[in-house]
Amino acid sequence: MSDAKRVKATVIGLSAVLMWATLGLFGAGSGQVPPFLLNALCFGISGSLALVWLLATGKLRLLRQPLRVWAFGTFGLFGFHFFYFTAIRNAPPVEANLINYTWPLLIVLFSAFLPGEKLRLHHVIGTILGLAGAVLLISGGEGLSFSGGSALGYAAAVTSSLFWSSYSVLSRRLGAVPTEAVAGFCLLTALLSALCHVMLEQTVWPSGGLEWASLLGLALFPVGLAFFTWDIGVKRGDIQVLGAAAYSAPLLSTLLLIAFGFGALTFSVAIACVAITVGALIAAKDMIFRKRQDKRAREQAGDTGLPPSEHSTSPHDPLG
Repeated sequence: MSDAKRVKATVIGLSAVLMWATLGLFGAGSGQVPPFLLNALCFGISGSLALVWLLATGKLRLLRQPLRVWAFGTFGLFGFHFFYFTAIRNAPPVEANLINYTWPLLIVLFSAFLPGEKLRLHHVIGTILGLAGAVLLISGGEGLSFSGGSALGYAAAVTSSLFWSSYSVLSRRLGAVPTEAVAGFCLLTALLSALCHVMLEQTVWPSGGLEWASLLGLALFPVGLAFFTWDIGVKRGDIQVLGAAAYSAPLLSTLLLIAFGFGALTFSVAIACVAITVGALIAAKDMIFRKRQDKRAREQAGDTGLPPSEHSTSPHDPLG
């Protein structure tokens, strides 16, 4: 795959992070709808819209996938949400959310086992900076207290993190599976979520136009289109950059909530912003400076008559 296609796929994948940043805002606007019902409605809407699009474009045949692919995709999406909801119900939400948000770090680490991928020091440094920023953001700059009576919740948070990081990394090994298949994963996730709702929750529907609009916003973007663009990113883009950049989701979500009056800008938020931004830039330095290096290589090739491949790297990389 060419560098240009890899960069394009990475940018598409990063759009998922931007959409996930709206989870807090749309979630706050969706009222008191219980989690599994919200999950069932959102995945049901997004999956149905994708199915209509497949029918309209004559691509419905792309849903014909082996059983192992259906199992992988469905349990990836549903498993992550199931264990995440279990975590926040059985452990303090701040601590559970923090444990869950180790998945970007795990993506970067697990990516080292993928064919053709190399885990470099700047990937690790950038991701750890992002994790530090997320810790500061989620904890609000205050201490964390891991309660001994919340073992189930903490275990579920660890499991949710493992589910999503494993799903994201292993998707790379299923590169031949078209992104359109995610439509089927969404529909099956909606079905399983509806079953969990019937067994575990009391039904509370959205009330009023704002709550229904917020639910639709969730279904269209963070619990809809985001999973399709993320699939493109992790299969064809720079997965280490995506992992590090994922820490910007809780930051951007917090800033959106502040902008719409659901919170206040504090010193800890500002410091978290710097840490996450710098971390993402460090992790993405190969992608950022590649164009500059390629231009220099072309210039050198023009001067010396050597092909650009002879000059694909430069000893003067600003970040070394």
